[in-house]
Amino acid sequence: MTILITGGAGYIGSHCCVTFMEAGHNIVVLDNLANSRLKSLERVAEITGKSVSFEQADIRDQDRLEEVLRKYSCTAVVHFAGLKAVGESVANPLDYYDCNVIGSHRLLSAMEACGVHQLIFSSSATVYGEPQYLPLTEDHPTGPVNPYGQSKLMVEQILRDLSASDPKWRFSILRYFNPVGAHKSGLIGENPLGVPSNLMPFITQVADGRREQLAIFGDDYDTVDGTGVRDYIHVVDLVEGHLKAYDALQTASSDNACMTVNLGTGTGYSVLQMVKAFERASNQKITTTVAARREGDVAACFADTSQAERSIDWVARKGLEEMCHDTWNWVCKNPKGFEDESA
Repeated sequence: MTILITGGAGYIGSHCCVTFMEAGHNIVVLDNLANSRLKSLERVAEITGKSVSFEQADIRDQDRLEEVLRKYSCTAVVHFAGLKAVGESVANPLDYYDCNVIGSHRLLSAMEACGVHQLIFSSSATVYGEPQYLPLTEDHPTGPVNPYGQSKLMVEQILRDLSASDPKWRFSILRYFNPVGAHKSGLIGENPLGVPSNLMPFITQVADGRREQLAIFGDDYDTVDGTGVRDYIHVVDLVEGHLKAYDALQTASSDNACMTVNLGTGTGYSVLQMVKAFERASNQKITTTVAARREGDVAACFADTSQAERSIDWVARKGLEEMCHDTWNWVCKNPKGFEDESA
């Protein structure tokens, strides 16, 4: 039995490869390398001591998907592949609906053609939109405020409809909060190509001298210090949630054939709290400046994680100090990320 990991050369995907391989699973990675580097899979092999099967392909190519699923006799899919920058999705919505929604549709069609009926989907807390209450539970109303979040919610609905149509299907919808951190080895970590879309890479680029200062978008929110509050989760905890979700799918009944689970810590940290924590971990000064609020940003967003503990026996275990320490370890060991990789 082999598990197909789409987008497996990316930040979260590469960490997922390590976790699944160390748990004894056979995997194959499918990635078009548009936002990732093949070097990450070489590092996965270094960490695990096992080679990684890799197929370069796009999830919108259904024929290639079917070819790969049959070639490796895949029995399940962990689906990371897609575009993920909120701002970019606002500027280029068609790209996001094409890649994230149509790509997922073609993946599911290929799975159906090949008799593969288990999938773990990389969704996002952005599907909730403006919080009506905190912490966010899985039954909180959804209302994405950007095309990225809309694309994730559309795929979620496709999975629910498919599950309702045929009892063979088994799905886990995992709604991520804010992944940070890196593998403790420092061999794999977040390697943004171009301008980062998340807070932590901006902080690290100030710490290592690539940027002069960190722009904080708004310091007048109704939060502990006026800056935005988010739920940050260590990437290793996050991918452990995927392994737990996979295990749960193997014994899932028809009542939970399509489960939706938040993956977060349940604790919110402000931008300034993140900056101070990273200064302690790196022993570097992070210079900040205040800018105007960004349209669409909310004051605070953090998860209720009790459903994850009940349904897949998972809780996040790594705290903020470890998130920052592991991130800085990765940055120090890889000051240029994977830029020396020609792929």
